[in-house]
Amino acid sequence: MAPRDCCDCGATAGPLGLCADYYHAILVDEQLDPRMRPWHAVVVCVYLLQHPSRGHEKHLDGQFRMLQYYLDRGLDALLRFAAHQVARNNHRARSGYDLRPLEPYEPLPPHGPPERFRTSFCDLPHDGDGGFVSDGHDAYGQRIRDLAEATAESWKSIGPDRAAPG
Repeated sequence: MAPRDCCDCGATAGPLGLCADYYHAILVDEQLDPRMRPWHAVVVCVYLLQHPSRGHEKHLDGQFRMLQYYLDRGLDALLRFAAHQVARNNHRARSGYDLRPLEPYEPLPPHGPPERFRTSFCDLPHDGDGGFVSDGHDAYGQRIRDLAEATAESWKSIGPDRAAPG
């Protein structure tokens, strides 16, 4: 398979292209459709955990824990957590982030990333008229949750004892 047909997460390109093409299309659609925005943080975490070379290594552990928080507590809890973080990081508050709610969750395994994920952005259905939400926002939210579950499962399957490559 040619390199342009396979994503660095192991996914085969879909009709829109590689995962980055899907990710950017979702970000554009979020700007046009406010009802997609609640899943923004989940979309970003999933994308960066499936494509860690596109993010910052120092943030991956927090993104992995935030993804677990979302899977454990749901979207509403994640949105409250994010709003609390934004309020704490306000220049007037000067109190900084409060990451204590993420402490109970597993840290990012040190020997990743996984080679493949059960599902990826390239698996998301998209049509020209309705984009990612042609069958409704609830269905879109469930697909994003499925992506989050697949991402967490793959990272957790590595475990802390997998030998480092090389």
